[in-house]
Amino acid sequence: MRYADITGWGKCTPPAILTNGDLSTFLETDDAWIVSRTGMKERRISHVPVSDLAHIACARALAAAGKTAAEVGLIIFGSCSFDQIVPNSASRVQQLLGADNAACMDLNTACTSGMYALSVATAMIRTGVVQSALVIGAEVTSSMMDWSNRDVAVLFGDGAAAFYLEGSEHKAGVVAESLGCFGKNRDILDVAGWGQKYANQGVILGETKWNFNGPEIFKRAVVGMSRACDNVLEKEGLAKEAIDLIVPHQANLRIIDALAKRMGASDEKVYINIQRYGNMSAATAPLALVEAIEEGRVAPGAKILMPAFGGGLTWSAHLLTWGSRTAPLGTSDIDLSPCDKTGLQLVLEIIAARQIKKG
Repeated sequence: MRYADITGWGKCTPPAILTNGDLSTFLETDDAWIVSRTGMKERRISHVPVSDLAHIACARALAAAGKTAAEVGLIIFGSCSFDQIVPNSASRVQQLLGADNAACMDLNTACTSGMYALSVATAMIRTGVVQSALVIGAEVTSSMMDWSNRDVAVLFGDGAAAFYLEGSEHKAGVVAESLGCFGKNRDILDVAGWGQKYANQGVILGETKWNFNGPEIFKRAVVGMSRACDNVLEKEGLAKEAIDLIVPHQANLRIIDALAKRMGASDEKVYINIQRYGNMSAATAPLALVEAIEEGRVAPGAKILMPAFGGGLTWSAHLLTWGSRTAPLGTSDIDLSPCDKTGLQLVLEIIAARQIKKG
């Protein structure tokens, strides 16, 4: 059987940090309130478009794999904050990388986009459509955030991660997956003003209103991810105890704790970085895996479980068998353009720009 081994990995986090204290300067909130409800301490705010973040993450993933851009057969860009819809943003990443031989597609399932993209790329390598792929999970939600709504403004941040996949006869990469959606409940996480539905209605680009039913999202997130985890373990014939590391979508620490409890997983078996980045939507789970590798939490042959959920309400779980290498073969010297502003300054500029548009 053919597999799609992950041989390269990379991330890109914008330098500007928005702390809970910063948020308290324009929202009725404070550090204790945010930490107690979410586990978040800070998040990143990007000064560049999402394709730029994705480009850096991909360049680093290619360097880690010891590959050139010319060897990429496919680029799948998972996100819900694309620079452009037409042409697709994956083609912009191809342009920036110089990956002229790659097919390109965008994929949007909200926060699960990076993980769904991993499924699509794996399937295309397994079936021989392509021999290699770059999988991206990247997001810049700051420019589309309703910064007056503390229920959502405290949750999200910007960032990107990427993986390089290549065909292998060895059992490595995604070995089982489960994907689904609670479509009848899609309205409990709804962003008004983001899409063609709102064209010609006097809506200002970037002006959004978020319908975010936290308690209902919590219940369905835990149920969906737990169900998906059970499905992949059953497919692979593994007991929960056989999992070496759980790398979940980092949306809320309470959700992660509830999922870990259902899985009977100790703290040592669950990777958490929500305190540093908040919820980066499509980038969250992929970037958490990259950091787990960098911190030595992933060993060759490790069994890694990656549950996620997102707007829609999409849910998923991926069971990975890690390959033989956990050290990058090389590094990339490509980096973001400099940023001399704080996260708070960038957010206040976004708010001010909208006020000007309103007149």
